[in-house]
Amino acid sequence: MTEQQGTPDQLPAEKGQGGAGATYKVLSLENFRGKKVELSGECKDVLEKTPRVGSVIVESGPWVGFECLGFGGEQFVLEKGEYPRWSTWTSCQSSYTLSSFRPLKVESGDHKLHLFENAGFEGRKMEIVDDDVPSLWVHGFQDRVASAKAISGTWVGYTYPGYRGRQYVFEHGDFKHWNAWGATAPQIQSVRRVRDMQWHKRGFPSLHARVL
Repeated sequence: MTEQQGTPDQLPAEKGQGGAGATYKVLSLENFRGKKVELSGECKDVLEKTPRVGSVIVESGPWVGFECLGFGGEQFVLEKGEYPRWSTWTSCQSSYTLSSFRPLKVESGDHKLHLFENAGFEGRKMEIVDDDVPSLWVHGFQDRVASAKAISGTWVGYTYPGYRGRQYVFEHGDFKHWNAWGATAPQIQSVRRVRDMQWHKRGFPSLHARVL
């Protein structure tokens, strides 16, 4: 028996940090079926509005979804686009539930990130400017990242090469210890920029990454 698509629930905007008109839709079933809820701000408990999240449509953003209520647990970056099932927002099969959402801070179109081997900004350092790095090993940097500085732009790091595994968000600021970005171990093997169409409409600069 097939569940019919429900009538969209038009909900008022909730207080958040997203720009004017930033919206996303969550649907209870995969492939954009089932109950539909439209939101335009942070949501600490989306399960109050829908029994589960099977697919997502981001009309403008970007946003970060969380495994647990109140912005806890694993993080899933959601940029503008369609996400028909869980495998489109994560490659991690152990955890893919979406329970809360908040907008990501994207303050400029420039991106610079410093990664450090040890906590407290010590040890070897890798500087990444205005591009994505699918493998830190290619640039001579090991997978141990224990602290970081997001000098400009917003970034997402992954535990494995090729943007796979757990995701960790780096908004502008200093992260003296891997616990500061929600990790339980100092392991990051790939990083990329979080892109906002407000800033990135005409392509992207070439890679600038170096170990210092």
